[in-house]
Amino acid sequence: MPHLHEDKIKFLEEMANTIRQDIIQMVVKAESGHVGGPMGMADIFTALYFHILKHDPKKPDWADRDRVVLSNGHICPVLYAAMARAGYFPVEELQTLRQFGSRLQGHPHRTALPGLETTSGPLGSGLSQAVGMAIGARMDGSTLLTTSAKKNINVYGFMSDGEQDCGQIWEAAMLAGKLKLDNLTCLIDRNNIQIDGLTENIMPLEPLREKYEAFNWHVLEINGHNFVEIVNAYEEAQAIFEKPVLIIAHTIPGKGVDFMEFQYQWHSKTFKPEEVTDALNQLRTLGGKIASEHQ
Repeated sequence: MPHLHEDKIKFLEEMANTIRQDIIQMVVKAESGHVGGPMGMADIFTALYFHILKHDPKKPDWADRDRVVLSNGHICPVLYAAMARAGYFPVEELQTLRQFGSRLQGHPHRTALPGLETTSGPLGSGLSQAVGMAIGARMDGSTLLTTSAKKNINVYGFMSDGEQDCGQIWEAAMLAGKLKLDNLTCLIDRNNIQIDGLTENIMPLEPLREKYEAFNWHVLEINGHNFVEIVNAYEEAQAIFEKPVLIIAHTIPGKGVDFMEFQYQWHSKTFKPEEVTDALNQLRTLGGKIASEHQ
């Protein structure tokens, strides 16, 4: 993983801001879609596709690529925007989100778009898929179910906090711990909201860290909007042997737009015309601040 120098941090901050604008414009054009979670995860997916991930957009089926498994498929606008900006497909195609015949559906469809590893939608299934890929990568490395040699192919899984309500998550978590899948790093978007309200009101998750640690995971907690913390967490994950790694990323849903932040109603909500203008103006102003702060 390359060194995270000051110029790269500026680039990542500017790219994340661009991706947030892409997300809003995509959802506005589609007149439907999820927006709060994707905006909260923009920094993490920017770091992933522009600094952390071993991948080649020109060769999306490269055998030695890292695998990205998005379990919470409803936040796919941030995945699509990051992939487009990284060069997997034209940025203009983002405006086809959720349209008939589009490759960019409301949940990712694996065979529709190069660079997608899974079809996602039913919450709770992605961790099982990621565990299966991590086992497969280990077997392909001729180490079968013993601890992998560090680490030719990494599997990066992404989950929401709300989907921790699903029982299948915990079956997969137990298996990953049992098999000591140290080529598996998963991240939970801990934004504390789900479609009907706050996670701790609907189905309390805490103590979340201790639950995964009890299943033999190495657990890290980070500010999901701090690029140094994001990159350091993934670097630490590379240094962990004989345990899968979980990153609990504390994020702000709707990050970057004041009337959206922390509001569970923006889990999935359409914009009024004046809200679109306000949101994009706020992000463009923020982009100017990012540029001036790094001069």
